[in-house]
Amino acid sequence: MILLQGKGVSKGVASGPIYFFQRPSTDITKTAVADIAAEKERIAAAQEKSMAQLEALADKAREETGEETAVLFETHAMFVEDEDYVEAIMTTLDEERCCAEYAVQQAGEQFAAMFAATDDAYMQARAADVKDVTRRILNNLMGIAEGGIDSDVPVILAADDLAPSETLQLDKSKILGFITAGGSGNSHTAILARTMGIPAICGLGDTLKQEYAGRDGYIDGETGQISIDPDEITLAAFRTKEKKQAEMKELLQSMKGQKDVTLDGREMMVYCNIGSPEDVAAVQANDGQGIGLFRSEFLYLAANDYPSEEDQFQAYKTVAAAMNGKRVVIRTLDIGADKQVEYFHLQKEENPAMGVRAIRICLNRPEVFRTQLRALYRASAYGKVAIMFPMITSVWEVKECKRACKKVMAELDAEGIPYNKDTELGIMIETPASVFVADALAKEVDFFSVGTNDLTQYTLACDRQANDLGKFFDPHHPAVLRALKMATDAAHAAGIWIGICGELGADLTLLETFLAIGIDELSVSPSSVLPLRAEIRKSIAKTCNLDMLKS
Repeated sequence: MILLQGKGVSKGVASGPIYFFQRPSTDITKTAVADIAAEKERIAAAQEKSMAQLEALADKAREETGEETAVLFETHAMFVEDEDYVEAIMTTLDEERCCAEYAVQQAGEQFAAMFAATDDAYMQARAADVKDVTRRILNNLMGIAEGGIDSDVPVILAADDLAPSETLQLDKSKILGFITAGGSGNSHTAILARTMGIPAICGLGDTLKQEYAGRDGYIDGETGQISIDPDEITLAAFRTKEKKQAEMKELLQSMKGQKDVTLDGREMMVYCNIGSPEDVAAVQANDGQGIGLFRSEFLYLAANDYPSEEDQFQAYKTVAAAMNGKRVVIRTLDIGADKQVEYFHLQKEENPAMGVRAIRICLNRPEVFRTQLRALYRASAYGKVAIMFPMITSVWEVKECKRACKKVMAELDAEGIPYNKDTELGIMIETPASVFVADALAKEVDFFSVGTNDLTQYTLACDRQANDLGKFFDPHHPAVLRALKMATDAAHAAGIWIGICGELGADLTLLETFLAIGIDELSVSPSSVLPLRAEIRKSIAKTCNLDMLKS
């Protein structure tokens, strides 16, 4: 038996084979080959597999986000068999007597450069499509699994850590839990695990070895312990915990349909954080009252070029309609810092967490902002959509956002496109600056939502992604909780509601403090809704105190 100790970042237990995430290799070496016919057969097989994948993706997109996204995959499928593209591949094979991978890569680079060099904006955008199709064919040539997992059974997924774009492409139906060498409680892998309601352990470092691939792993997301090929005693203890977990899940089902209200009548809105339309199913399964944070950046991270207004509209509309009148708070584009998107061509920064990110990008690139706002307002005709601006530090930023909204509303009016003229506008409180001027900010918006991950980072001067800061990154710090109280007082004085959409919202040890502070809403991962509801329903708001705000 082998025991590994990491940091538990998503609770629960799970067991299954350990599988290491397959990250595509970008290094392709030109290799001479004798049997060109065999290489052509390999290419034909890769093309056939690529076509099947793209057809399946088109069907899925049509069902989940609409026809526009489906057409994109159908266009990609057509390019796989494009005569000029295929001829370029075959010419390189015949003339240079090289391996299939090199021939495909060269053709892809040639066509992408050709499209990018045109004066037509539409044709320039097609360069990204060529790159994506080429990457797909190369992955199939090299045996790299779509979605990073090539397994017939669900697995415990192991990796150094996963980038946001990688987590988006995972086949989630095959994941029992996560274990990572790096990462932190605020990493995207951890957030995904909590959304899915599965265990995750990070910070394993060099103890997580490739040689463990395929062996039976037993992970405990609460203790951070991993047992590989456990002995009978360890296995028996694990099975006992697994049974208790199943019993607790069954017990929590009784919370479905119940109100989120304390014993003395204080109501609390319990919403969910999601990253894609697919996550709505988890919100509904866990009986969330609404969506308090839809991370719209998933659309940008999953794309190879700026997502169109129609692509975004279909995604937002799908979520709004599925929630059937419940509030859906959609955060505008929040990239930069740890969420990099290649086609934005953001300059490398020494301290990206404090650089050009989130609302700063939107205000610097008004056309990108306008496209998203048009999609959001159009979607507001299909449900109770609220728009939220991230990384706000000043009143002038809010006024600029509102000015952009009014301009978009005027455009839609002129075009006769329906939308909700009373769409709520809110901001994220995630910097000390926004806390200190919360009284002024509250007069400009309909609600606040506190991003406790970033608020903790900026208040304590601790990198939220650094796993080795340990006790220094303390969301329970009195300074963080006092900031919450200041923002709440300012919100209520202006007559608006305030919520928490950071991970701290699901911390049951702080529920009474949140009640005492006066927080109106908690937006958490779907799997945290029922445990939170159970705690709310046995709490007495008037007896809660502010002791944790003391030094």
